[in-house]
Amino acid sequence: MGSYELVWFKRDLRCQDHAALTSAARMGPVRCIYVVEPKLWLEPDMALQHFEFIHESLQVLDADLRLQGACLEIHYGALTEVLSQIWQADPFGRLHSHEETGNGFTYARDKQVASWCQSHKIDWMEYPQFGVVRGLKNRNLWQAAWEQHMSAPLQNPGKLNYWRYPLPPSGVMGAPAHLRHNPPQRLRGGRTLALSTLHSFLSARSLGYRGGISSPLSAPNACSRISVYLAWGCISMREVVQQTYEYLEQLPPQASRHRAGLSAFVSRLYWHCHFIQKLESEPAIEWRNMHSGYDGLREHDFNEAHFEALKAGRTGWPMVDACVVMLRETGWLNFRMRAMLVSVAAYPLWLHWRPVGEWLATQFLDYEPGIHWSQLQMQSGTTGINTTRVYNPIKQAQDHDPHGRFVRQWLPHMRQVPDVFLFEPWLMKTSLQYDGNIGLDTEIADPLVDLSQATRESKQRLHSRRQQPEVRAGKQSVVEKHASRKRPTKRTSAKSQKSESTAQQSFDF
Repeated sequence: MGSYELVWFKRDLRCQDHAALTSAARMGPVRCIYVVEPKLWLEPDMALQHFEFIHESLQVLDADLRLQGACLEIHYGALTEVLSQIWQADPFGRLHSHEETGNGFTYARDKQVASWCQSHKIDWMEYPQFGVVRGLKNRNLWQAAWEQHMSAPLQNPGKLNYWRYPLPPSGVMGAPAHLRHNPPQRLRGGRTLALSTLHSFLSARSLGYRGGISSPLSAPNACSRISVYLAWGCISMREVVQQTYEYLEQLPPQASRHRAGLSAFVSRLYWHCHFIQKLESEPAIEWRNMHSGYDGLREHDFNEAHFEALKAGRTGWPMVDACVVMLRETGWLNFRMRAMLVSVAAYPLWLHWRPVGEWLATQFLDYEPGIHWSQLQMQSGTTGINTTRVYNPIKQAQDHDPHGRFVRQWLPHMRQVPDVFLFEPWLMKTSLQYDGNIGLDTEIADPLVDLSQATRESKQRLHSRRQQPEVRAGKQSVVEKHASRKRPTKRTSAKSQKSESTAQQSFDF
């Protein structure tokens, strides 16, 4: 038996409410590691912004561990090779970590770690991090398990007994040279910023949550903005849920707007885990259609030129292109605009969701594989159980950016375009009322396709596939495995649940 407990940090970059660290500390001296895995960073869904955010978060984590009597070691290499090196130099008693619902690489790597532990007769203690149930057969009891996890006491380790003294100095963590894309305006990592972001939302910004999260103008302030801190584990979901309920219970009766915002936010926290559960239960949905009846629907018609134009923000639809630029510059976009991007890719551009998903994963700082791939499939219509969701980018602009402030903010070349043409600038070419010189042939792109015609044809193709007997017959198995069984929770009244049910069931991204 080894002389200490080895704690492996992954997407759980915190000390507080950390079940693996807390349990290990109860069993003996602890040694904490984070492993930079070169092959993981070669995956097509990883970007420099992810690495740098993790680096920033690890620096804060190491400082927090030192305050509690331990520290964080950074290792490089394949996980099993790193474990072998540590074991040979100084054997450990048990390996502790949170469960991870990651991409295909991490899924295969965890299987290798399990085999390594078995061959070395080492217990690998894994602990749930979200309200996600490993080995779940169906969704019948899922909500009860979620509520039980979220209401459990926080797991805080207290003072740590480090396996050896003195503490080594903090190491330097260099990014792999091949990584690209680090938005200049992205959020920075670390638990300190996670807590301040959550506090500002719960105490004030949540007043604008309902009604403010759809427009890309108001969403940066109205949304919680903690998605990235949850994705990389700077704060736990249980902490967020419990703090939100505490704020709700303290609100006076007359604070109806504040209460409505926080109540709607709780429903989104539930859906966060609901979508991750889909990937946990069926890892193959990262690369395979959730409903096999949709195989071949778009895969063989992929238009690379359309895809490159989308990535460059040159689709010709100003709202789409402005969203691409904002995402490129900040690493974040609100859920409705994310849904619109995927909808435009899937329907008028008729692009298969997998390459689009790989690109968007690198653009989203808050990339959470379970939510990401579930939503890519849902928005593309390949789950077989969801209503077809098609977002018209012109209507979205009219509804959520009526004065064109968002489009002009992110597309400087559109600032001289008159309001009447702003969302459909191609109409200037045929207008007898316009004789300006805006650079139509250079800066302002023409739409890649006729929006109305391409959308109509794509919906017809999807619905034609959906009506096939074998596709309809395969729907029930998807429903049994992945569909929600949501019911009113004990923490909210039936009346309030009824008023929120429509919004919850139609939550898009």
